[in-house]
Amino acid sequence: MAVADLIASSINRYVGVWAAAPALVQLEATVVQWLCGIMGYPAGSGGLLTTGGSLANLEGIVTARRERLPERFLSGTLYTSDQAHHSVRKAALLAGFPEANVRSIESDARFRIRLDVLRDRIRRDRAAGHVPFLVVGQAGTTNTGAVDDLSALADLARDERLWLHVDAAYGGVFRLTGRGRRALAGIERSDSLSLDPHKGLFLPYGTGSLLVRDRAALRRSHAVRADYMPPMQEDPEFIDFCESSAELSRGFRGLRLWLPIKMHGIGPFERNLEEKLDLTEWIAAELRALDGIEIVAEPQLSIVAFRRVRPGLDDDALDELNRRFLERINAGRRVHLTPTVLRGRFVIRICVLSFRTHLDRMRMALEDIRSALEP
Repeated sequence: MAVADLIASSINRYVGVWAAAPALVQLEATVVQWLCGIMGYPAGSGGLLTTGGSLANLEGIVTARRERLPERFLSGTLYTSDQAHHSVRKAALLAGFPEANVRSIESDARFRIRLDVLRDRIRRDRAAGHVPFLVVGQAGTTNTGAVDDLSALADLARDERLWLHVDAAYGGVFRLTGRGRRALAGIERSDSLSLDPHKGLFLPYGTGSLLVRDRAALRRSHAVRADYMPPMQEDPEFIDFCESSAELSRGFRGLRLWLPIKMHGIGPFERNLEEKLDLTEWIAAELRALDGIEIVAEPQLSIVAFRRVRPGLDDDALDELNRRFLERINAGRRVHLTPTVLRGRFVIRICVLSFRTHLDRMRMALEDIRSALEP
């Protein structure tokens, strides 16, 4: 992967326009088609490589806006879970929507979007003269790794005539595994999705992607002509990336994905992801066996959220107890766990997604958690 970046930087070819580097553009387009295949998208799908999920979410929302709303679009409303990554809200703002147009929908006990609340809010918005046009589902939230019921969400989007975008930046590539395919069932019915190969495929940072069911939608929403530009490709098999994204100047991102998969096949990536799921289930089982530990969010992919509990303490005291608990765990500098807030409670997260994380490191984490529990 580092070799791929060395080669790409050394040749320094421009790939924003097909005519400038046809072979390299086609290589990157091939990589995008591989990703579409992994996610179960049909023929006619496509996309582009981005710097990460934030830009992919922005491009996805802009595409949905251009496809589903008129030029005067400020009556449009979009919907997502209260567990959504902040990049979804930021993308909506950058796409021109007032913050009030972004509806944050309550999540259930498993931190998945509540479809009954979503349906009711869509109904009320339509009655008030708004134009619901987009729902953003979650395929692995940052807080807990929660996965919305994507099949049911796709049904709702179809019935309500909404564009369905799925934020799968963290969790999407788990679809390479059997457990991941079951957890992410329905994602293949989305209109677009964001995916971060620099997470689940263990690639260098700056390797994200936006995938769309109808690749022509990207061109319809992004293409702008200029006299100084060369003629753009009309053949759908030849892509001018400048007509499918906000970028004109862009680096050659495809080799860092193409080279390792060509060299090793997809099997090692699948096995690594299976291992991460196994390790997460293992640590969750060990945490359940510890006195004074509560699992706040059971693993749905490779994240588990937990906290320390002690009878007689109020919420504020429990939060402070867990802050000190986390500091003691991380003080050993062998592992690094991170916090978040769920339902107003300070909790601790274990996210297993590094290619360097194996059972030995998980045992270290468990040892440090046990030590931090001691008086």
